[in-house]
Amino acid sequence: MQREDYDAYLSCFNARDYEGVLSYFTDDCEVVFAGYCFKGHRAVRDFYAFFHQHVDERITVNRFLADDETIALEVVVRLEGKGGLTPEMLEKMGLSRLFVLEKGQVLEVPQFIHYHLHAGKFAKALCAVFDPPAETITGMGA
Repeated sequence: MQREDYDAYLSCFNARDYEGVLSYFTDDCEVVFAGYCFKGHRAVRDFYAFFHQHVDERITVNRFLADDETIALEVVVRLEGKGGLTPEMLEKMGLSRLFVLEKGQVLEVPQFIHYHLHAGKFAKALCAVFDPPAETITGMGA
């Protein structure tokens, strides 16, 4: 998969075109993040349809590396609360590890996303949050 292909996928994602998004995934795909694994098209679609009712999510790619089997990205995921989401709703959906963003609250999350490809489609997406350092150490004192 080339960068242009990934950008087309990301356009579908940012436009909430879930059928377009899923056309880039294998039928038995896995999307893994925040301690959850969403397996198959239905699980991925159901999660994002629910999540995007309450949170506007946009992904910006800062680094892109790809070969025939893998895509590795550094991204910033921008989340903005739309309101209406409660901890009880998350609990009911089995998503208690996620947190509620109040309406208008914005969070920008640096992430590494690592895709495994099969026949040019995403078979697995592994998402890991990157916590930037609070301080830079240039030397250790004696």
